[in-house]
Amino acid sequence: MSSESTLQALWEMADCEPDFLQEVIFNNRGGQLPSTFQIGDIASATIAAQALAAARLWHMRTGRQSPRQQISVDLRHSMAMFRADRYLTINNQAPPDDGPSLFGFYQTGDGQWVQLHTNFPHHSAGVLAVLQCGEQRDEVAAAIRHWNAEALETRLADAGMCASMIRSPEAWQAHPQAAAIATLPLFEIIRIGDAPPQPMSAAARPLSGVRVLDLSRIIAAPVGARALAAHGADVLAVSAAHLPNFSSLVIDTGRGKRATQLDLRDAGGRSQLLELVRGADVFLQAYRPGSLAALGFSAEELCKLRPGLIHVDLSAYSHVGPWANRRGFDSLVQSATGIAYEEGVAGGLNGPGKLPCQALDYATGFLIAFATIVALQRRAVEGGSWQVRVSLAQTGRWLQNMPRRGLYQDASELTEAEIAATLQTCASKYGLVSAVAPVERMAGTPAYFDKPPVPLGNDGARWW
Repeated sequence: MSSESTLQALWEMADCEPDFLQEVIFNNRGGQLPSTFQIGDIASATIAAQALAAARLWHMRTGRQSPRQQISVDLRHSMAMFRADRYLTINNQAPPDDGPSLFGFYQTGDGQWVQLHTNFPHHSAGVLAVLQCGEQRDEVAAAIRHWNAEALETRLADAGMCASMIRSPEAWQAHPQAAAIATLPLFEIIRIGDAPPQPMSAAARPLSGVRVLDLSRIIAAPVGARALAAHGADVLAVSAAHLPNFSSLVIDTGRGKRATQLDLRDAGGRSQLLELVRGADVFLQAYRPGSLAALGFSAEELCKLRPGLIHVDLSAYSHVGPWANRRGFDSLVQSATGIAYEEGVAGGLNGPGKLPCQALDYATGFLIAFATIVALQRRAVEGGSWQVRVSLAQTGRWLQNMPRRGLYQDASELTEAEIAATLQTCASKYGLVSAVAPVERMAGTPAYFDKPPVPLGNDGARWW
């Protein structure tokens, strides 16, 4: 595989015109991160795909026949973007580490392994309640040694906690969830309602005038919404004061966005969100399948309220199968599907390994942006309301279906100088924020953030 062939495959999946592909150049191929998987290729290709889709949309909006703008994507910068959460600084200092101490791999009594994802305090408390042990890591490890791996995975899932058994690729392929999603495409762009075409007038930026509601947290979906903001969309992040978050991720993925808070447990909050939907073009949500629908925010209901809406759904294990409602994160999907197992074997470890970055999160985020932009163009030409569906598990399956590399084949870590070259700074209410800049270089419509990150709840629940 290569960046070019991976991009071509994505472009064909979206049924886009192949002649646009000649406008993309990949450069600085100084080696990929150490991994048996094609991390550099999926990083550069997914970033290029959403940039090229933005250029294609702008080409349609302006009516220009030629010349088309050239896009260049730096492979090393792409890999820095896939590690952007590591490189954020505020006033030249790394943000506080608010990560959980119990997070990680543990060996079970049957000689298998499980991963705990105790990313929020209530997740740690829930795990400790199931294990009935003290809160120190060695106490947790001792308690887990009394469990069978699959039984513990099931027990924690039933309790609403986040954990996964470490499976081999073969064990995952034999699992009912793998069978349920085996025939699904990497991403789906489906017409789910009727609406007249909504042409888009000429504008300076590809997504100028596009309004995006971003109901998501952590990495994948916020990265997708941030990519839309980088191409000019008006993105309003909607969170709630009672929901936990990681401050560093809020800052990094909040660039280019406004931020409001609504409590959807309250009738007033739900009413305000419905009013925002009436003026929106894109509704992006990353909660478990069915959770927002139970509050009256299903794709079908929202598209009736706002014909022509692009409804974007991100899930961990997809919207079908016995695990459709299971909570999950990038590293848990790596563990469940065999990726962690393969990285451990490749590294000669006595146990599981992990990808050198949150590749499933970041790749899925850029796929969200890519598919959303394609859907916006279809709406402009064909009309209709559209649903975009992606999942971390489908992205993982795509990665696993690619040829393997040697762990250190053409591999090199990013140097401090390389990382520094990717960073940009901006003044914000947090202080001076330094973070990885957009990767794509676009000759006609440069990608950039026109707003600094703001604290959650900084803005009112309204469009400009």
